[in-house]
Amino acid sequence: MAAEIVVVGSLNLDTTVRVARLPQPGESVLGQGHFSDTGGKGANQAVAAARLGGTVAMIGKVGADAAGARLLQSLREAGVSIDAVGKSAEAATGLALITVDERGENMIVVSPGANAALLPSDVRDAAGILEAATVTLLQLEIRTDTVAEAAALSGGTVILNPAPARALETRVLARVDVLIPNRTELAVLTGSPEPRTVEDAARLASTIEGPRAVIVTLGADGALLVEGGEAVHVPAVPVEPIDPTGAGDAFCAGVADALVRGSTREEAVRWAVRCGAAATLRWGAQAALPTREDVERLAAP
Repeated sequence: MAAEIVVVGSLNLDTTVRVARLPQPGESVLGQGHFSDTGGKGANQAVAAARLGGTVAMIGKVGADAAGARLLQSLREAGVSIDAVGKSAEAATGLALITVDERGENMIVVSPGANAALLPSDVRDAAGILEAATVTLLQLEIRTDTVAEAAALSGGTVILNPAPARALETRVLARVDVLIPNRTELAVLTGSPEPRTVEDAARLASTIEGPRAVIVTLGADGALLVEGGEAVHVPAVPVEPIDPTGAGDAFCAGVADALVRGSTREEAVRWAVRCGAAATLRWGAQAALPTREDVERLAAP
């Protein structure tokens, strides 16, 4: 059976350290415990979409090492097809180093490893999977030319989560149907200061050329949908966050899940806000990703 959602992106092994507060440049702080978890924005979004009930396939690359084997097993257990996940003989599996403070704020450093070896040719080898997908979900922890190739080959709706933040050429954005940046990524994409208000975010989002719709994730302020010259603000679900590491990935998976099920984009944003909130209630990345039942227990915004 063809996958409804195909995720093209990164697979990382995460190491998370809890701290009282995030360090300043040049400062060392003592941790309050640490743990490892399977992660990577691509793998997180694939697992999140599968836990919401979708049929999902992953296109990516890991190293021929224990970390790669662990990531593949995690995807398998979530029900994600890994037929198009390759192994690099030269590069180690990607690694993410994460610190999370007592307020639930985090800082993340990613070493791409094998993710950087995912080439446009690898995507072309999986063209049949992409052409049959209802939604293709992309991020920027892999090469930009690989992202562009995946978007070009997709037969359905293309969603791009432009993280980590980087400037993108208009020719790449023109292949995107739905763009999902946060405040920082929106600032980088537009070459502007980071928006402080919902109104500022709406103004900046409306200047981006290419995508049919821009959805800005705003953390505690919810999310903003900008399309056709109109902006709709969706408030956040009130929760007490523990760890926000996988929240953005759960949000993106929520948008993909809703669109596959025939929702409007506004309905998709409302569902995704709940998905993101539910992902903040446990520690870790993939370990914290919610099931459909977890999300449905939260009040609708």
